Amino acid sequence: MDMIYLHGLSLETLIGVWEWERKAKQTIVLDLDIGIDITGAAASDSIEDTIDYQAVVTRLIKLAEDSSFRLVEAFAAAIADILILEFEVAWVRVRLNKQGALREARSVGVIIERGRKVNN
Repeated sequence: MDMIYLHGLSLETLIGVWEWERKAKQTIVLDLDIGIDITGAAASDSIEDTIDYQAVVTRLIKLAEDSSFRLVEAFAAAIADILILEFEVAWVRVRLNKQGALREARSVGVIIERGRKVNN
């Protein structure tokens, strides 16, 4: 499987379980590894035959602006769902880093992998 990646995407969002976290947006940093067949795009050299990175970024910025997840797990799952359902990718790995979540750690987050369900 071919893979397109987008690493180090910073998003501002309301996220957290504690009252103080619900008052101001925090920075989330994403690394996305996207499984997609790029054979057609490689042959045609056309954006129409691949995933539009800017469209992905724009959609995820909108998600971050409009949401107020309590858990990073839920936010990461929503990101994976968008990529699979709206952008029709075959597989995605989402690494979500909530920097500053713990004073004792440089970063805290989750890594999830999701794939499109195949109907038999």
